[in-house]
Amino acid sequence: MPDEFFKLAQLVEVEQLEFLAPKDNSNNWRLVYLMNDAVESFLVFENARFTGEYLPDYEGTIKAVLEKKEKEYILVVNQGEDSVFTIFFESLKLEIQCYDYGKIGHFWVEGYEYLRQLEYRIAILRDKVDYLGEQKNCCTKEERKFALLAEFPPLNYCSYPSVKPEYVVPKSEPWQVNLDAIRLMKELAIQVKDKMLIQMLALYEQYPVKTIAKIIAKMLHRKRHLAVIRLLDKKLQKEAGNYPKRSFGKKSNAEHKKQIEQAYERQKALKAKGIESEVLWQEPFVYAQDSVEFEVYVMVWKKGILNQKVEVERMRK
Repeated sequence: MPDEFFKLAQLVEVEQLEFLAPKDNSNNWRLVYLMNDAVESFLVFENARFTGEYLPDYEGTIKAVLEKKEKEYILVVNQGEDSVFTIFFESLKLEIQCYDYGKIGHFWVEGYEYLRQLEYRIAILRDKVDYLGEQKNCCTKEERKFALLAEFPPLNYCSYPSVKPEYVVPKSEPWQVNLDAIRLMKELAIQVKDKMLIQMLALYEQYPVKTIAKIIAKMLHRKRHLAVIRLLDKKLQKEAGNYPKRSFGKKSNAEHKKQIEQAYERQKALKAKGIESEVLWQEPFVYAQDSVEFEVYVMVWKKGILNQKVEVERMRK
């Protein structure tokens, strides 16, 4: 089975078919394959035509049958019992555009926001590796390594979820750790000479249990262990920087640039006072419309007695 048709079967199996009508004069319809801040990918039905009724907001059981007659493919889709549509098309191809996700910031959950941003970036990276990792120029060698941290409970959604509980897709054994992920964190701890964390990670490698994972999770938000988090963030941003930034057209790009410059001015003022900060932003998808608007934030590092905290400032438009 060609890879594109295998991916189509994946979407049917999980009952996720979101078609996007052509934005140009072509008859190429797009089916969303993987959409997140790191990548926008589609299955493109070339020279396609629809019959029947497609319900874009439908959520429920989907059944599909694919046939080929002469030079044309025919996909018949049942959305429940009352809606059927058919798409005729000549060929199916995979379209992928990777983006720089290193400065993406979504502040959906309060508390230790700097760790939640890392959790989010690692999660979307893991999806990119899992679903598109075999595609050329989609993932670097280092990205594949960092994606392992999605299976590191002291830092993943078990400890620092970036979204609210109702949006978390739980795993069957969420506290199960990937031993290679522990070794990766230990490598980072060695680089910053964090002896206490190195020792605890070695213990976790020997006894990969939930109790130790929770202890390490608490250590990661302590001021004394911030160096390893900053190093991981720096390395992840470097790898994300291998990909282009999203472009939304000349007018929108100019508006976004103005917002970002405003944030950097704020960062400059904070630096003059000896206060560290980081400029982050959230952005919508390029091809598919969603509810996310372009927003810019300054994440200000706050001094605490034991714990490292941040304060998030949203830039006005």
